[in-house]
Amino acid sequence: MITVIGLGFVGLTTALGFSKKGFKVYGIDIDENKLAKLKAHEVPFYEPHLDVVLAEQLGVNFILDADFNDAINDSQAVFVCVGTPSQPDGSADLTYLLKAIEGVLAVGNKNFQTIIVKSTVPPSTISRQVVPFVKEKSAADQQVGLASNPEFLREGYSWEDFIEPDRVVIGVEDERSKEILNRIYSPFNAPIHYVTFNTAEFIKYLSNTLLSTMISYSNEMSMVADHIGNIDIPSAFKILHEDKRWAGNPASMSGYVYPGCGYGGYCLPKDTSALDSIAEAHGYKTKMLSANLEVNEDIKNFLVNKVKSELDTSERIGILGLSFKKGSDDVRLSPTKDIIQRLLDGGFNNLVAYDPLANKTFAEEYNFPIEYAGSLNELVDQSGALLLLTAWDEFKDNADLIKQKKLFDFRYAL
Repeated sequence: MITVIGLGFVGLTTALGFSKKGFKVYGIDIDENKLAKLKAHEVPFYEPHLDVVLAEQLGVNFILDADFNDAINDSQAVFVCVGTPSQPDGSADLTYLLKAIEGVLAVGNKNFQTIIVKSTVPPSTISRQVVPFVKEKSAADQQVGLASNPEFLREGYSWEDFIEPDRVVIGVEDERSKEILNRIYSPFNAPIHYVTFNTAEFIKYLSNTLLSTMISYSNEMSMVADHIGNIDIPSAFKILHEDKRWAGNPASMSGYVYPGCGYGGYCLPKDTSALDSIAEAHGYKTKMLSANLEVNEDIKNFLVNKVKSELDTSERIGILGLSFKKGSDDVRLSPTKDIIQRLLDGGFNNLVAYDPLANKTFAEEYNFPIEYAGSLNELVDQSGALLLLTAWDEFKDNADLIKQKKLFDFRYAL
């Protein structure tokens, strides 16, 4: 039996993935509105395939209405998939993680149980913070194992990534927990790498910071090229990608080595900041990571300054794309948010935006004084100039329509 605490993007995918493999899974979340939607077979965020699997598994292997104590007492494995947001100094906020673990321990399950941290946490979190916390909060007769099991899920491809993983990384330092996790993951027929807690946590950050660094490198090169002049920036990068070493589908690594308007979403900004912060806390001042973060801000200022140099503040500007990447309605730390804020700060108050999926979520997340168009045609009709900030296929398919207006293609997509 498995319990998954936190039914967001990672937690829901994890719970449905294990239930699809035949395990009984209890889903736990403190958000009653989210639970109500899930019970009505409605996934509260956009992610392909999850709605179909939810309808298939709910009430069969996936249980949402179990009492918390009963679920914990019935589970050998408890996956914690709660948020670990960035604090003002860039470090990870572990409040929700520790609160969830404390709740599990408070049930007082007398059988051996493994608590698996699937939330992204900086290296040394389990060894330096979670282990002492569990010792402090658990009863003398409780038998608790710990593990780190980082996720490698891409938004838009989470189901495929979970069901057919290229590798499974498990930080575990006791044999009983290792046996439990081996049983859970054996049906996936993927390489399983058992490592120390610190190593598992580091691998996750190693992955995400490499991706963010490639994006910042590409954006810095685009700024260099722009200053040199007479360089076809998108062609230069596309020809770079013809090197066979970049091949791969879908979402190949070449997608990260291509200029744009900065990286966003929940993982890359947060994890890059967190690793930079944890390195400094351990006595090392990073150079590449700090520069990576700096470039991710510089590119937004650079692009907004281009708009300021070519448009009057009275111009009606259409914003093409609000989500941080195509195929997702996720607007957390979207580069579009920062660019809109900088435009507003610069006196551009006549903005209208359109996104195929994220109009509603963006409006709810950010209280900007802007308008929203219901379609691409409506946006183009209303705008004097356009800023392309998310490379949706709909925009590429309607390039002729978009190019009727003055276009700032900040994704180099058209």
